[in-house]
Amino acid sequence: MANKELGDFLRARRTRLTPEEIGLPVELGVGRRVTGLRRAEVARLAGVSAEYYTRLEQGRAGQASEQVLLALSDALRLDDVERRHLFTLAGTASRARDRGEHSARLRPAMRQVLESMDLCPAYVRDGNLEIVAGNALWALVFPDIATLPRRERNMVRWTLLDPRARLVWCDWERVARDYVHVLRLAAADQPRNQRITNLIGELMVRSPEFPAWWSEHRVHERSTGRKRIHHHIVGDLELQFEIFTPVADPSLSMLVYSAPTGSPSEERLRLLASWGSEHTATARRGADADS
Repeated sequence: MANKELGDFLRARRTRLTPEEIGLPVELGVGRRVTGLRRAEVARLAGVSAEYYTRLEQGRAGQASEQVLLALSDALRLDDVERRHLFTLAGTASRARDRGEHSARLRPAMRQVLESMDLCPAYVRDGNLEIVAGNALWALVFPDIATLPRRERNMVRWTLLDPRARLVWCDWERVARDYVHVLRLAAADQPRNQRITNLIGELMVRSPEFPAWWSEHRVHERSTGRKRIHHHIVGDLELQFEIFTPVADPSLSMLVYSAPTGSPSEERLRLLASWGSEHTATARRGADADS
């Protein structure tokens, strides 16, 4: 399976490059019957035989050496994340993170940090890409996913399968594609993780867009960025995010959203936090009155 995935990734990356992009001469008047580069062109750029490169794409070449993988990375203009993904698929990257299913528990100190961020929606996810915990403001920003059972609290799954996600993400397709790319990396890093395998199978069946996006073999790993969110109470939020991986818990990642100081989004987060506090206080008073 790994060799097939390697071949599929090489083929997908090859078809997205053109001779002009990499400085190869284009023969005028000669039609090209392939999209992107030819196999022979990639082989020439990498300094390997066309026959060997063809076997790589077909999954019949066996273990590729580090030197060949580095040459292919350069030939295909891979970025750092794509290069790591190539080595993972080839079986030469460390499998230290491939420990099958993850059921990490949140340490009390980490939970305290999470809950102390009053104006920053934040959550922690595990190696299954499932949300282990979120703070109060995150639950207010994403109430549809916060109320799901633990094993269903997965941003990839929710974004692609829940129709409400298309209303929440202002740029739904871009966000959904990004999550597919994150899932592609997680699947390669953890080929024995049955939960991720099951998630991919479910998305193949239930998401109209997923099969085509998955077949593109695109990968990336964002640790920072921006997302635009529509909230049904306070309106649109433009939030920046940072992802942190604690050294003590490498299978966990904390994603923290924040709004620029003084921005309309910061004011809307304050309003939402205040509304949440009042709503909670009202509910408690009602519960006390009933008891």
